[in-house]
Parts: sequence; C-alpha cells; structure tokens
Amino acid sequence: MDIDFNRNEDSNKQLVYDLNTRLKRIYKGGGDKSIARQKEKGKLLARERVSLLCDADKPFLEIGAFAADGMYEQEGGCPAAGVVCGIGYISGRQCMIVANDATVKAGAWFPMTAKKNLRAQEIAMENRLPVIYLVDSAGVYLPMQDEIFPDKEHFGRMFRNNAIMSAEGIVQIAAIMGSCVAGGAYLPIMSDEAMIVEGTGSVFLAGSYLVRSAIGEDVDNETLGGATTHCEISGVTDYKHPDDQSCLESIRNIISKLGAPAQAGFDRTLPRPPKLDQKEIYGILPEDRDKSYDMRELITRLTDDSEFEEYKKLYGQSILCGLARIDGWAVGIVANQRKVVKSKKGEMQFGGVIYSDSADKAARFIMNCNQKKIPLVFLHDVTGFMVGSRSEQGGIIKDGAKMVNAVANSVVPKFTFIIGNSYGAGNYAMCGKAYDPRLIFAWPSAKIAVMGGAQAAKTLLQIQQAGQKSRGEENDAAQEAATLKAITDRYNSQTTPYYAASRMWVDGVIDPLETRKIISMGVEAANQSPITRRFNPGIIQT
Repeated sequence: MDIDFNRNEDSNKQLVYDLNTRLKRIYKGGGDKSIARQKEKGKLLARERVSLLCDADKPFLEIGAFAADGMYEQEGGCPAAGVVCGIGYISGRQCMIVANDATVKAGAWFPMTAKKNLRAQEIAMENRLPVIYLVDSAGVYLPMQDEIFPDKEHFGRMFRNNAIMSAEGIVQIAAIMGSCVAGGAYLPIMSDEAMIVEGTGSVFLAGSYLVRSAIGEDVDNETLGGATTHCEISGVTDYKHPDDQSCLESIRNIISKLGAPAQAGFDRTLPRPPKLDQKEIYGILPEDRDKSYDMRELITRLTDDSEFEEYKKLYGQSILCGLARIDGWAVGIVANQRKVVKSKKGEMQFGGVIYSDSADKAARFIMNCNQKKIPLVFLHDVTGFMVGSRSEQGGIIKDGAKMVNAVANSVVPKFTFIIGNSYGAGNYAMCGKAYDPRLIFAWPSAKIAVMGGAQAAKTLLQIQQAGQKSRGEENDAAQEAATLKAITDRYNSQTTPYYAASRMWVDGVIDPLETRKIISMGVEAANQSPITRRFNPGIIQT
C-alpha cells in the first residue's frame, strides 16, 4: 500500500472517530442531571425504552441523530431534537419507532422536533411500516410556537398523518409513558391503540394549572388524565401497565400477532459479503476532496462478492451505472466517477462532472431499473453538470433534464449516499433530498452546497468588487484576501455533513462501513410496500 492510501486511511478513520465522539455526546440527551431526574421518577430513558422494545439480535437504524445539533443554543440546545427515531425490529417485524426524550426540555417540541417526527412518519408511510410512539413530552416549546404551530409542515401535520395512516391500514400503537398534554394529546389517541403507564403517564388537553386558570376548578393531574381515569372512566386508553418494562413487552406481544405485510417483490438471494475488504474504503477515498479516484474501487467493496455488472461501461464514463447485489438484494447503482478519463476523441473528462452522454446513460439506466422493478442506489461525488459554450451547444440542459425527469418519476425505491461532493444541480440529478429518496445518508467526508467553498467565495467576491467599482471604490490586495477568507470560511461551515444532518437535509451521518446494512434494511422496508404507480419515461425517450 502506498503513502497516499495510508494518508487517506488515517484521515477517514479520524473522521469516523470524530463522528462517534459527536454521537456519544448526543446520546447523553439533556445531560446527567436530567437523566437522574428521569430515573428518580422510575422511568426508563428514551434510548433504554427503544433498546428494550427492539429485538436484541437485530440492528436499529437511527434517523436524525444529529437533528438540531448546533441549533437553539440560546435555548440551551436540543440534542437529537429531543426525540429518538428509527427503524427497528420488534418481534421480527420492521417498525418505525418514535420516542420522546424527556431529558431534553421535558420532551418539548422545537421546530426541528416537528420536522424530525414528520420525516419518521414519511418513511413509515412510504414503506407501510407499523409506527410505535413512546410518548413523554411537555408539548410545544412555547417561546418558539410561531415556528412550530400553524404552517403546513408544522405540528398539526403529524395528526393529519395519524389519520391518513390509520385509514390506509398502517398500524400505529402509542404508549403514554410520561406527560402528554394539549395538542400533543391527539397523537396517541389518533393511533389505533393506546396504552398508559400507571403513576407516570398522563394525557389531557389542559393541565391542572391551566384548568384552574381557565375555569377555576382545583384538580390534580392524575385525576385529570392519569391511568385510572383513562382506563376505567373515560375509556380513552386501551391498556394500563404498572411500569415501562411491562408496557414495552405488551407492544412486542401485539406486534408479534400482526398479519404478514404484502410484498413489492424485490429480488433477494443468499447474502454474501464483498470479496474485497470493506475497510479499504478508508484508504481509497482521498483526503483531498478534489482528488481523482476510481469509484469502482468503492462500489466493489460494498457489493456481494465484489461483483458489479456495468451498463454502457465505455460510454458516458463520468457516471457509472450497473447492477449488483447488496446483502442479497438486487440493486441498480448510479455513481459519479471521480477518475479522470479520456474521451473517445482523446479529450480529458473531469472527474465528478456530469456530461451530456453521462446524463443520457443514467436516465436510460434508471428507466431500465424501473421496468425491471430493481431498487436504485445513488452514490454522490458530483461537482455539477459540465458548463461552457461547447456543453451548452451540445444540449447539456436537455440531457440533464432527461436525467432529472427519470429520477423524479422513478417508482422503485431510491437510496442516496453522499460520499464526497454534492453540488448544485448534480445533487438533484443524483436523487438529493428533494427527489424523495426512501433514505438519504452522508459519509463524514460529504460536502453539500450549491458549489464548492472556494468557487462560491470567488464568485461572491467578484460580485462585491463589481459593486465597489461601480461606486468608484477600490480594495487593496490585503482587504480582498481577508474578505475572500471570511467568505470561504463561512461558506465551508455550511457545507459539512453535520450542518446538513442538523437540518434534516440528510437522515444522518454514518461510518462508510454501515452503508451495506442501511441499504439492506431500506430495501427490506420498501419491500413491504407494493408499487402501485407506473413509470412514465416522458422526455427520456426523445
């Protein structure tokens, strides 16, 4: 192995170490004092509840661990947006689990809490996964109510989704394990079944303080909405349990009796590991994000038996397309090629740029996968579409539109992984968040933006200089350098995978070695939702 491999390996392993360090901090939730208060009440922590609920021998795929990271600092922070979400196996059945973390502001809902919950419901609806809500929340965080309450994608959208899922036969079970107040009370009660933990669970539209203020009645919270009230008098809840553990076991029992889901029919054979060592990914992916490398070397460390049946191998070489298996599942892979290649005419093609021929090839491959009912995996390391007079005259916009059309109209499930750069329209064409991937994750090496920091800074500086020149002003070289650095630093801070994950532009940041697991779990989930729409090739055939 050469020195570049070793340097890359050290760099990428350090990025993974930083990732795990960040996750350990997030897993602490509201911190030791808040954890102690939760324990004093006889309650399990949110992650303990999830762990007990899920099958011990199966993986858990967390969604949005970095949601709200670095946001709401003036409010004291909101790790993981105050809620744990993910796909787990319960009695052998994949389910979406949503668990409020009461150590974070008593489980109050911040704007990003709503966005994360809606993303969890979206995944459940797309894949027809049963949903388990482990409720322990003080309700909307009132100082920010204007950012969470009234709009289409705000708090109320969650209850609308409750109703739609129930009508579509997607099972929802809610466990009231702590506070559940005001509008939040509708979530468990709009679920198909609701259970409550005696002594700690409570659900009501208005707590004792508000009742006293509104109508003058002096009543305690337990009488208003405790387990006895709702299981013996109001009939609002269906099951009463003495503690968290028995409540979670009851959910497992219910899920174990669900009928089998319908199947989409995606093909799976006996899973096989890659023949090539997956850990070599760390040494192959360059430390320098602008450096050339062969994407095939990464693909063959992700696929079963390291096999990759390439489509139009010698045409449109800046995008790789081909069929493979991942953990036994048949998939179609669309990946940006960063290796600089020579065209048929002997011209050099830049790595990571989408050319007209590559866009046309990818569009047709996506169409083929839709016809064959093969899920798609997108691997991003793209700087955008090729620019310049020659590309424009060659119809790059038309060919790019074909690819975007194919991605947008694709009916098979899509899974996106941002490995390196994901810039501009290249993000869209490669199935960025706006194009409804079933799951979208980033490696620690990812960068997401309209363009790279250096290019953006130079562009913004040129615009600024033009404005100054029109006003008869001039900057000296030192001022220009300082301005350029300030713009570059600010822009680069907004292109990191953690910035994207905190805002739920991606579902999470992962160790590259988790990629196979996520694709396998994602296709398994998607296989529970039969395809009911027909793919329409539209302009792709022109």
